[in-house]
Amino acid sequence: MIKDIIILQKRELAEKLAELYIPRKEKFKELKSNLIKVVIGPRRAGKSSFSIQCLSKLSGFSYVNFDDEKLVDVADYNEIISAADSVYGKQKYLLLDEIQNLPKWELFVNRLQRQGYNLIITGSNSNLLSSELATHLTGRYSSVLMFTFSFKEFVKYAGRELTEDEIKERLNSYLELGGYPEPLVKNLNYKEYLSALLNSIIYKDIIKRFKIRSAQGIEDLSSYLISNIGKDYSYNTLMRVTKCKSVHTVEKYLNYLEESFVLFKLNRFSFKVKERINSPKKIYCFDNGFINAKAYKISRDIGRIYENTVAADLKKKELNKELEVFYWKNREQQEVDFVIKKNIKISQLIQVCYDVSDLAVQKREIRALILASKELKCGDLLIITNNYEAEKKEEWFGIKRKIKFIPLWKWLLK
Repeated sequence: MIKDIIILQKRELAEKLAELYIPRKEKFKELKSNLIKVVIGPRRAGKSSFSIQCLSKLSGFSYVNFDDEKLVDVADYNEIISAADSVYGKQKYLLLDEIQNLPKWELFVNRLQRQGYNLIITGSNSNLLSSELATHLTGRYSSVLMFTFSFKEFVKYAGRELTEDEIKERLNSYLELGGYPEPLVKNLNYKEYLSALLNSIIYKDIIKRFKIRSAQGIEDLSSYLISNIGKDYSYNTLMRVTKCKSVHTVEKYLNYLEESFVLFKLNRFSFKVKERINSPKKIYCFDNGFINAKAYKISRDIGRIYENTVAADLKKKELNKELEVFYWKNREQQEVDFVIKKNIKISQLIQVCYDVSDLAVQKREIRALILASKELKCGDLLIITNNYEAEKKEEWFGIKRKIKFIPLWKWLLK
């Protein structure tokens, strides 16, 4: 039976190798070394295709996908390797897909490395990141973090140099559809695809894995949060508006959604760690496509879509250890969307304002930037807009600052 599954997966592998592949910017530093190579990111973001394309340049490899529950239920893991060796011949390179589904996977992977296999493993759970990974893997490893297409990759898919107007058209599509590769490459219905994908993540990666008895609570929570992107929340509020029984349950479910790369939260910035932890968080979505597919609002808020796009781009940089990102709010409720921290220094303050032609809105955004600039001692102030680009000197209560305005499409392509 195991051999039959591996044979079927080999056919699927051949189909994947024949499909159109869009090269990604991520690279393995030492593909041929005996380091365990780990690719982490959301389901269907392209981890398998990336790994397969990398390995296809070598002499040969075996492939096992643990998204099959029959493999996950196998008691003796040696049977899986024996079946793979029987189907592929004994290969030095071994690709283990969606490894987090396998109970005690780390013991299995460490043993295979000791036996001389050159391993690539993929996982769709952010718990496999950094320090967590170090505790799981006894051998040395290198990791690649892979998300859905960036806007730069979405533009590159056109296969030619685009005009500015064409780039703006692509941005409109990206804001609505998001960056999942498969529906783009195969011309699938995005809404149906992403709705089914999110349901699969919730049921397979969360409800089944964590043995949640009632699905209603986490379904309500995900729907509510995806429909309220960019807003702050408290666990008590979320408990009241969903069918979750306690604050502890809400916190636990939200962590599951974050671990599965569906949603993420931003802390309010404070120089005091305790204040950061205790202040309300803001919620965002890793990919805009989920908002279009699952939010229950009849009309979308383009300003919040812009804000979510910027938040997701910054969060991916944070997970890659390039920066830290927060939001800022003072006692008078003036707010700055994003505070960028590099090392110990606040390096940039960012507002997202779709329509700066509304002078009252522009004043509000500028006032908050200047006040935050004074408090946080940061002079790099940026407002991301729909189509307005400029550099202006502004003054508020005697505080003078230079503020840059840049269209979203340009910021995403930088």
